[in-house]
Amino acid sequence: MSKEKYLDKAIAWAEKKATTSVRSVHRDYEDTKVFTSKATKEAIQADLSFTTHGGSKHFTEVALKEENPKGLVVKWKVLSFVASMKKGKLHLLAPKGHKAFTERLVHRHRINAIVHAI
Repeated sequence: MSKEKYLDKAIAWAEKKATTSVRSVHRDYEDTKVFTSKATKEAIQADLSFTTHGGSKHFTEVALKEENPKGLVVKWKVLSFVASMKKGKLHLLAPKGHKAFTERLVHRHRINAIVHAI
């Protein structure tokens, strides 16, 4: 299942917030920042990021089920950590049928994130 069809909903969700700037991997927006691991050279990029009027930086991911969720857990932990450093939060937008999977991962791995249904 592709994230592309959910990105429009995610952008609409973010634009309802009191934001000053929105970045996305969507074709009509400026790309979000890419974080690269020095050890593994793995790139981590949020689907969406936005800054609020208070200056806090929030990251948003469209959370879809995967066979091997280890990569998701690592990505979400990194994004959550960076967001907390910038006084923001990680928002996980889960489409219908993916919310329980997302909530289980967040609770099992103690990821500081807010799960929203889209």
